[in-house]
Amino acid sequence: QVQLVESGGGLVQAGGSLRLSCAASGRTFSNYCMGWFRQAPGKEREFVAAISWSGSNTAYADSVKGRFTISRDNANNMVYLQMNSLKPEDTAVYYCAADPDQYGSSWLMYDYWGQGTQVTVSS
Repeated sequence: QVQLVESGGGLVQAGGSLRLSCAASGRTFSNYCMGWFRQAPGKEREFVAAISWSGSNTAYADSVKGRFTISRDNANNMVYLQMNSLKPEDTAVYYCAADPDQYGSSWLMYDYWGQGTQVTVSS
C-alpha cells in the first residue's frame, strides 16, 4: 500500500508557473513508477507526465511537452511536477499516481492515487 498526498496547486495567471508536489508513504517509494494526471470539469482524466522508478525515463503528453517537467527525489519519497508557461486550458484537478510495475500514459495502469490538487489558470 502506498499513500499519496499532493500539494502546491492554486490560482495563477496565464504564463505563470507552479510546482506540484506529491508526498508518498508506505511501501518503498523507489520501487514505484509515478505519474501525474489531470481532470477538468466534464472531461475525462488525462495523462500529463510519468517517470520511471529510477527517474532515468520520463514521458509527457504532447500538450505539456516543453512546458512541464516531472522529477522525483527517492531519498525523500517525493515526486514533483514543475509547470511553466501555464495556459487556461491547464486548469484541472491534478492527481499523483503510483504503480509498482511500469509507467505509462494510461490511468488504468496505476494502482494508487492521491486526492488531487486544484490548479486554476486565469486568462
